[in-house]
Amino acid sequence: MAKSQSSDINIRTVGPKGAIKAITKAIAKRRPLFLWGPPGIGKSDIVKQIGDSTNREVIDIRLPLWEPTDIKGIPYYNTDTKTMVWAPPAELPLDPESTAIIFLDELNSAPPAVQAAAYQLVLNRRVGTYVLPKGVDIVAAGNRDGDRGVTYRMPKPLANRFLHLEMKPDFDDFQEWAVMNKTHADVVGYLGFAKQDLFDFDPKSSSHAFATPRSWVFVSDLLVDDDIDTDTLTNLIAGAVGDGLAMKFMAHRKVAGKMPKAADIVDGKEKELKIKEVSAMYSLTVSLCYELKDRADKNVKGWDSMADNFFRYMMDNFPTELVVMGAKVALTNYNLPLDASKMKNFDEFHQRFGKYVLKAMENQ
Repeated sequence: MAKSQSSDINIRTVGPKGAIKAITKAIAKRRPLFLWGPPGIGKSDIVKQIGDSTNREVIDIRLPLWEPTDIKGIPYYNTDTKTMVWAPPAELPLDPESTAIIFLDELNSAPPAVQAAAYQLVLNRRVGTYVLPKGVDIVAAGNRDGDRGVTYRMPKPLANRFLHLEMKPDFDDFQEWAVMNKTHADVVGYLGFAKQDLFDFDPKSSSHAFATPRSWVFVSDLLVDDDIDTDTLTNLIAGAVGDGLAMKFMAHRKVAGKMPKAADIVDGKEKELKIKEVSAMYSLTVSLCYELKDRADKNVKGWDSMADNFFRYMMDNFPTELVVMGAKVALTNYNLPLDASKMKNFDEFHQRFGKYVLKAMENQ
């Protein structure tokens, strides 16, 4: 049980992977679910991931931008029936065979009149003359009242229609997502060393910028091209995660830039690591995993020898925690095609670190 920042009572919270499991189950049982949480932790991305994994369209509706008539539709006179009817909004699915997921984002930031219209859609699965197709499910999300965002109290009848889930940031979940999406190695490496810096949102702070998983992805995007001067880059990173973390990250990046190139290590050209700064070693570990995966994806000739160099270098130069991290990413996250029979160093690796890697995998 984790204590919610928005309340004086203990509220059960889940990380992103736990949220995915819970939402998937709620959808299977046709129960609308409301996902609560602070800004920037990936609530909307989770719903999109579920849609992608189940091949379902996600209709993202930002309710604060809507008027009540945007949900109910606009009335018009039907000359055939000589009655007033409602034209439903184009955003809602009209195909009776639709299996879309309607994502009502920032629902509790919408004005009460809009929430009231949404209430009809959630509670009755219809609004006006519009009826939701049977295969359509509803998920909603919003920030907590204590997050200092623009929120309105959710009507109790509407709240009681939802299953409620509060989400928190989780470094292990973020790291797994980050390496699968090639988030810049310096970002993943720095956060692996300073896990507490993944999220430092304080609703009472006057700072415009603060660290969240979303803002660290912004930092990663800034680093991809490496085409701006250090001062400008620092200013932009401070604009993403705040001044203090920007200075810490840039100091980390300066050291990480002096590390050997990952390509030279997997090619066997670099054997020894002279710089033993821990945060930079985290970045190098991630870079090595990225390099090995790229070569596996391209089916580069001699890949088994490169994988052997990868394990040899880690065993000779990295502390156990980083060896386990690198092996876990390669074996579990990337599922690289390692052939132990073609790797002279794998038996030693398995003997020295196998039990730690298996334990890390079991704890996923």
